[in-house]
Amino acid sequence: MELSEDTVLVDCSRLKSAVWKDFDRVKRNDVCVAVCKHCKKKLSGSSTSGTSHLRNHLIRCRRRTNHDVSQMLASKGKKKEGSLTPVNFTYDHDQTKPDMPKLARYEQTPLKEGLVNSSAGNFEYKRSRFDLARMIILHGYPLAMVEHVGFKLFVRKLQPLFELATLDGLVADCKEIYLKEKQKVCEMLDDLPGKISLSLDTWAAKGDAKYLCLSAHSVDESWALRKKILSFIYVDPFETEDMVSEIIMTRLMEWDIDRKLFSMTCDSCPVHDNIVCKLREHLSQNMFLLCNGQLFEVRCAVNIIKIMVQDCLEALNSTICKIRESIRYIKSSQSIHEKFNEIVEEVGANSQKSLNLDNPVNWNSTYSMLDVALEYREAFSRLKEHDFAYTMCPSDDEWSQATTITSFLKLFVEVSMVFAGSKIPTANIYFPEVCDIHLQLIDWCQSRDELISSLSLKMKSKFDDYWKKCSLVLAVAAILDPRFKMKLVEYYYPQIYGGDAPDCVDIVSNCMRALYNGHDVYSTLASDSQVGGSDGGNDTRDRLTGFDRFLHETSQSQNVKSDLDKYLEEPLFPRNVDFNILNWWKVHTPRYPVLSMMARNILGIPMSKVSLDLVFDTGDRVLDHYRSSLSADTLQALICTQDWMRNGLEDSKSSSSSSTLAICYDAN
Repeated sequence: MELSEDTVLVDCSRLKSAVWKDFDRVKRNDVCVAVCKHCKKKLSGSSTSGTSHLRNHLIRCRRRTNHDVSQMLASKGKKKEGSLTPVNFTYDHDQTKPDMPKLARYEQTPLKEGLVNSSAGNFEYKRSRFDLARMIILHGYPLAMVEHVGFKLFVRKLQPLFELATLDGLVADCKEIYLKEKQKVCEMLDDLPGKISLSLDTWAAKGDAKYLCLSAHSVDESWALRKKILSFIYVDPFETEDMVSEIIMTRLMEWDIDRKLFSMTCDSCPVHDNIVCKLREHLSQNMFLLCNGQLFEVRCAVNIIKIMVQDCLEALNSTICKIRESIRYIKSSQSIHEKFNEIVEEVGANSQKSLNLDNPVNWNSTYSMLDVALEYREAFSRLKEHDFAYTMCPSDDEWSQATTITSFLKLFVEVSMVFAGSKIPTANIYFPEVCDIHLQLIDWCQSRDELISSLSLKMKSKFDDYWKKCSLVLAVAAILDPRFKMKLVEYYYPQIYGGDAPDCVDIVSNCMRALYNGHDVYSTLASDSQVGGSDGGNDTRDRLTGFDRFLHETSQSQNVKSDLDKYLEEPLFPRNVDFNILNWWKVHTPRYPVLSMMARNILGIPMSKVSLDLVFDTGDRVLDHYRSSLSADTLQALICTQDWMRNGLEDSKSSSSSSTLAICYDAN
C-alpha cells in the first residue's frame, strides 16, 4: 500500500505511555489517528484524548500478539523474557484501504510449556485449567459447560490468553485431579489410629441402572468423625451377588484397608444382606475382624424407620387420600373456605394451625397434614352434613385409625429428629431411641383393632430382624457413653425381655469384655510391631519386648483391674445438653488407653448411613440425567473427588479464606 501524500507517520519514541508500542500514530490534515498494529483499527490519537481508550482496545483486541497486555502495560516498558521483539517491517501491498500504513510484525519468544511470561508477571495456563476443572467438580457443574457459547465468550473477555480445554481434555484433567486427591485419602486412611467402618448405599440412574456408593467412616487422631466416599460402583444387572461382593472386596484391597475394617452398614434388604455376609466370611477367613465379626453386620437405623413408616402409610392409604381431597375441596373456592371457617368456630376447634397438603416425597409432611386434619375432625364431619357436594369425608372408623397411626408416625418423627438434630452422630445416641420404638411396638401389638394389631405385628417382624443384628452394637455403644455405662442396658432390658433380662444383660456384658480383650491383644501386637520396627541400633528396647509381654500376662493373672473394670466402677458422668462424647474420650485416653481404642472404633460406626438432610425422604437416591449419561469411571472420579473437596472445605471452616482456596485449587 502506498502512503498518500497527506498522511504522515508520527514518531512515537517521545511518547511516554507504553501503549504506543502497539499503535502507530498517523497524522492526516491536522488530525491524529492511532492505528492498532494488530487489527488495524483506527482510534483517536489526539493528545487530548488520553490513552485509556487505547488500553481498553488492547485488552479486547483478538489479533494482538499472545501475551498478557494488562501486565505489560503495568511494566512501563521494562523488557524481560517473553517480551515482544520486532523482527521486520514491511508494507502490505494487498491492503485495500489507502489511508492505512503497513505496520510492523511481531513474534514472541518461545516460553516454557504451560507458562506465559509477560513483562510484569506470569500467566499459568496449566494451573488455570486445573482451577476450572476443580470448580466444575466442586459445584457439580456439567462438563459440557466448556462448550457453551456464553461461557466461552465470558472466559475470552476475562482472560484472552486462556484457551478452554475440549470436553475430552476436561475429563482428563478431572481424572488427573481424582488420582492426586485419591493419593491424599490413601495416606489419610493409612495414618488412622483406629479401625474403619464402611457404609453401602444404593443409587438409581436412568433406566434400570444401579450404582453402589462405598464410604469409609472413622474417628481420626484428633477424635473427630470422618467420612470419605471410596468408590462409586456401577452394578451390571446380570452380575450375581457373589460377583458384586467380589468387586467390593477388590476395591477394598485397592485401597489397602481390608485389614483395618470393623463394620459395614447397609439397608435392611436381602441383596445387601447377602453382600455383607459374603464380605464377612472373606474377612473372617483372614482373621481380620475382631470378635469373629460378631459386630460386622450393621443395619441402618433410619432405613428401618422408613420401612415401618411406609407400612403405616400403606395401611392408611385410603384415609390419607380422602384427607388430601378434603383439603383440596376446602381450598377450591373462597366461599367453601369461608363456610368451613364458620363451622370451625361453631364446633370450637381452636387450632392455630392451618390445613396444608403434604409432599408425598417427605413423609414427615404427611404426618403434619394428618396431625392438623385430626384437629379439624369435627369440622369436616359437620361440613359433610351441610354441603352435599363434599363426599370425601373419612368415616368415624377411619378417623379413629388415622388417630392411632398418626401417633405411630409421631414417634417415628421424634426419633428421626433426634438423629437429624445431632451435630455429632456417634453410635451411642441410637440405643435409647431404638429401645423406645421396641417398647412401643410391643404395646401396639396388643391393640384390639384388627387393622392396628396386624400393622403392628407386620412392623415388629421387620424391626425384630433389625434388632437381632444390631442390638449388641447398639448396647455396647451406649455402655461406652460415660453418662450411662451399663445402667441404660439394665434399665431397658427388663422392660423388653421381662424375666429373660438378666441373661440378655450377661450376653451384652460378655460381648463387651470379649471386644475389650480383642483390643487389648491388638494394642499389644501394635506395640510389639512398633518396637520391632524401631531403629536397629536400639538393642535394649528390642531385648525388652518379651518383658513387656510378660508384664502384660502376669498383670492379668494377678487380677489387676483393666481399663474396662475401672471405667464401669467409676460414677456416671453428669448428663447435660452440651456433652461431647468424643471430647470426653479424647481427654480420658491416658486413663483408659485400651478402652479408648475400643471407643474410637465403636463410636465411629455409622448406625445410620443416611445423610441428615435426607432423613425424611421416602425415595431412593437418584442420579440426575446429566450424571447418568457419564461413563462409570468418569462418574466415580467426579463424585469421589467432589466429596473429598467438600470435606476439605468443611474441615477448613475455622481456617482463613486463603487456606480454603489452597485446598480447592492446589494444582500441585
